[in-house]
Amino acid sequence: MPRLKTVYRCQSCGFGAAKFLGQCPSCQAWNSLVEEVVEETASSSKNHSRLLTDFSSEIVSLSELKPEPSVRLPTGILELDRLLGGGLVKGQIALLAGPPGIGKSTLALQAAALLSEAGRKVLYISGEESLEQISSRAKRLNFAQSRLSLLSETDLTKIIAALDSFDPEVLVLDSIQTVYHPDLDSSPGTVAQVRECAAQILRFSKNKGISACLLGHVTKDGSVAGPRVLEHLVDTVLYFDSERQDVFRVLRAQKNRFGPTDEAGFFEMSALGLKEVKSVSSLFFDGNKTNEKPGRAISVAMEGSRPVLIEVQALVVSTKYPLPRRMATGLDLNRVLVLLASMEKHLRLRLEDKDVFLNLAGGVKISDPALDLAVCAAVLSSAYDAPVPKDMAVMGEVSLLGDIGNVSRADQRLKEAGKMGFKKVLAPGGKEKGDGLTPVQTVSVLDLKQASLALFGGK
Repeated sequence: MPRLKTVYRCQSCGFGAAKFLGQCPSCQAWNSLVEEVVEETASSSKNHSRLLTDFSSEIVSLSELKPEPSVRLPTGILELDRLLGGGLVKGQIALLAGPPGIGKSTLALQAAALLSEAGRKVLYISGEESLEQISSRAKRLNFAQSRLSLLSETDLTKIIAALDSFDPEVLVLDSIQTVYHPDLDSSPGTVAQVRECAAQILRFSKNKGISACLLGHVTKDGSVAGPRVLEHLVDTVLYFDSERQDVFRVLRAQKNRFGPTDEAGFFEMSALGLKEVKSVSSLFFDGNKTNEKPGRAISVAMEGSRPVLIEVQALVVSTKYPLPRRMATGLDLNRVLVLLASMEKHLRLRLEDKDVFLNLAGGVKISDPALDLAVCAAVLSSAYDAPVPKDMAVMGEVSLLGDIGNVSRADQRLKEAGKMGFKKVLAPGGKEKGDGLTPVQTVSVLDLKQASLALFGGK
């Protein structure tokens, strides 16, 4: 008769303890240890000890190695390929995470179907939906005639057997939290199950050269459900932005061993699935609107390697309360407080009896320091009740001393502003006249006083 033992496993980092602890000694999280009943068997111990040992090899010199050039498998979805660095790499393990209903399964099915149409051997395994449900969704996405191979299974041993016999080039597993290892007595989705199942799939895929995409759930705070080791095991971690509840979806790379981690992919949810957004600036800036209303300033932020026009909105109103309110949506509130203090100091702007509300249009959340000057311009515009010139964009970093600092990739930002119809850009270190390389005229300012004078004259 098999022996059973009780262990307490941390849901955050996977730390195991023989007794319950209020605080995890490894990650310092409180009340994160969950009781698990584990079956002690010789075969189970043997499997655990050999979990990742198949990668072992003899000691060799680095100079003797001749790495093979990585061949990319484009998914056919440009925004997804941008995040991956050009496509999937042979043997790559990617984790796609996001809240329920945001489009993980839709994006995975679209990518799998497009790879299948391109002649790749793809296996889509679902533990959450039946084959009929997947077929119905594929029909809605216009992929009903795709040669994509499907399997509905949650038993890890049967999944490994199917992979061994089918030998696909690409694997999509929806989702890793639904898969269970029959040698473990815990329920699917627990720390032990998620860790062991992911490790088994990783070991098999690496040995066979299969590019795998694992879909994962997230907790209420937006992190991947299950042990933290899950993110350490995989090569790429892609997160859907969990704070955007409208039709637009933002996909970001949190980790990528084969590509960049500062890129973002923008999608629009439609009846035919997720569609790529061609012009990202149009999501957050309406070119038909002008700056004729006080409290609005346009800036150019960088999302990865891509410039995006952002509209900063400010509202400065008198308050009847002793403590004025400061609120910021999409911006770091602490940074906003520093900028307000800098304006009060260097521009003699009186805000002690004013409420200040700031917002980035479109619900986007950006921490680019180039937005500092646009925040100051929007606040000054609302406080002075004077609009920012309608043909002028604003960008620059504001220091504690009121100086305007340079921004990265200024040429790309200027070109994007010119493409969206702006004639002038208020920026640091520029020339008063256009240099012929950019379609806009750059107005140079050195500090907040010069910026206020260029925007609002002698106010």
